[in-house]
Amino acid sequence: MALYRDRGVVLRTYRLGEADRIVVLLTRGHGKVRAVAKGVRRTKSRFGARLEPPGHVELLLYEGRGELDVVSQAESVDHLRPLREDLDRLSRAMAVLEAADQLALEREPNPRLYEMLVGALRTLADTDAPLVVAGFLLKALALEGFRPQVESCVVCGASEPLVSWVMEEGGLRCSAHRQGTAVSPEAVGVLQDVLGGRLGAALGERRGPVVSEVDHLAVRAFEHHVERRLRSISALHRA
Repeated sequence: MALYRDRGVVLRTYRLGEADRIVVLLTRGHGKVRAVAKGVRRTKSRFGARLEPPGHVELLLYEGRGELDVVSQAESVDHLRPLREDLDRLSRAMAVLEAADQLALEREPNPRLYEMLVGALRTLADTDAPLVVAGFLLKALALEGFRPQVESCVVCGASEPLVSWVMEEGGLRCSAHRQGTAVSPEAVGVLQDVLGGRLGAALGERRGPVVSEVDHLAVRAFEHHVERRLRSISALHRA
């Protein structure tokens, strides 16, 4: 079996047999990889804790003959301790992981998605910014080629006032063509910041009603694109 190195983020895991675990990773160079981590559920495992979501690890793997590779070594790149110690941050990290899992393709490298995921996790660990998940979802849609139109009306191209969002059309409408979900001017500004290269400004938004509005729009847009509900995000909103 060929041996290779890569970096990856642990998206999810599930049990295999009595002591092993299957780890689903988004790697920098190999896309989404499924691998067996042998013996990691034993107490004396050398790297079991590193191979739990949302671990960011340097990996040495054997290329398997079938769908599953084999983890030989795993060393932490980022410890991301604040995510593990804060239930709210961990819940948001799990939502980002599930979204990335939905977009990543088996064995198809997507370095930009990997970098965005690592960036989102590091931001969550460094700051309690409430719009990290929404920002990730919107920018992931843009990466997929489904960037919501937030600078002008999807019907006539007018730049203002933009007052509503139509999910099926993928963007905002002006007051003359108002239809769909009403959107506040403050939320429009945040959407434009996220998708206009001013993510840092958007992450500074902490007004509760604006955060909830943008978060709701981002989740609905993402779920509309992937055509399924995301369990981690639904659980996060119920919390």
